[in-house]
Amino acid sequence: MRLLGLDIGEKTIGLAICEEAGQPRPLYTLRRSSRKRELQHLRELVERYRIDRIVVGLPLNMDGTAGPAAERARFFAQWLEEQLQRPTDTCDERLSTVEAEERLQAMSLSPARCAERIDAVAAAVILEDYLQLPRKDSGYDGPSPADSVPG
Repeated sequence: MRLLGLDIGEKTIGLAICEEAGQPRPLYTLRRSSRKRELQHLRELVERYRIDRIVVGLPLNMDGTAGPAAERARFFAQWLEEQLQRPTDTCDERLSTVEAEERLQAMSLSPARCAERIDAVAAAVILEDYLQLPRKDSGYDGPSPADSVPG
């Protein structure tokens, strides 16, 4: 199964990929523009990497509740699923950016290089978290959408 992970911000979208049984890896950060251009770009990625499933980071509040940013992410995920005809799940992304910052600092990158990579690394962290979710359906090797959002 090939996964595309998205860390959606107001100005950028971090992109990461996980091919077959491999380790998630950051791709790059896409500057937000029009929905039409974003969709075109994401469609090209889905085709190029033969993506089976898309995982969108869900920015829940620290207490697990969903605020406006989480609702926007859910709406984007649903819209993306309809447009790209690929199953799309959300996955709790709390602290993914903190984890990404720690990884980049450990690599001793310059602050400018860290800033340009942070969202893509956060998208890879989201995919890692998604892959760690418990599997409920033995006929499918990935989590169900309900697994990724607290109840």
